[in-house]
Amino acid sequence: MALYCIGDIQGCDSALGRLLDEIGFSASRDTVYLLGDLVNRGPESAAVLRRCMQQGDALRPLLGNHDLHLLAAAHGARKPSRKDTLEQVLKADDRDAMLDWLRRQPLMRTHLHAGERLAMVHAGLLPAWTVDEALALASEVQQVLRGPGLSDFLHQMYGNGPDRWDPALTGMDRLRTIVNAMTRLRFCSADGVMDFESTEGAQKAPEGLMPWFDVPGRRAVGALVAFGHWSTLGLLDRPDTLALDTGCVWGGCLSAMRFGATLAERELLQVHCEQSQQPG
Repeated sequence: MALYCIGDIQGCDSALGRLLDEIGFSASRDTVYLLGDLVNRGPESAAVLRRCMQQGDALRPLLGNHDLHLLAAAHGARKPSRKDTLEQVLKADDRDAMLDWLRRQPLMRTHLHAGERLAMVHAGLLPAWTVDEALALASEVQQVLRGPGLSDFLHQMYGNGPDRWDPALTGMDRLRTIVNAMTRLRFCSADGVMDFESTEGAQKAPEGLMPWFDVPGRRAVGALVAFGHWSTLGLLDRPDTLALDTGCVWGGCLSAMRFGATLAERELLQVHCEQSQQPG
């Protein structure tokens, strides 16, 4: 049995199929975690969702901002933008099955591998959160996504505030802060104030900000944190941090990391992708 993480697919099912062939994927033997943004901007979002649904527990996704955007568009909470490619899902005969499957996916996952902990989230974890605390917070959102209040939640989900975590937050302020951190975060201040304006690479951090994973004293220690979301960051492979969004939809690569006997033993596998969107 092999363990993998794969970065942002964004509706590029042909690339996903080629990458699964490249790694020799077997649904009966392997476990593959997909780090969010399964859909949108690429040409085959419906095919990605159907593939994931067919593979059962062998492909284990988590939700990214584009996946939540699809749910919001389906519930009339957000209008598709000119770059969106969601119509093939929204107009499909099996639309309801795909959307119901998507709403049941988590914001965060963990996996115990050879006694070591792998934590996975689409964008990032705030420096104040331990892995266990973040998992519990992700579960709060997951309960809402799976419950009868989904549409109300999606209509109130968007917004940049509050811009920092406070355990005393309640209601939509609490849920929105969790969602923003786990699906949108790139830069924050040393005390955890989030920035949602800059999409540049790590070397172009706005004044007073830094990549969330570089904040001194962040509490998600003792685990390898794998994430996607940040194509301008690209591949980042550190002992405690693994970034795997390598810009598939922009004409880059779709990347998988295969773990060996330990989480430190890693092998990068990639396929080149046709450009589906122009950056900017």
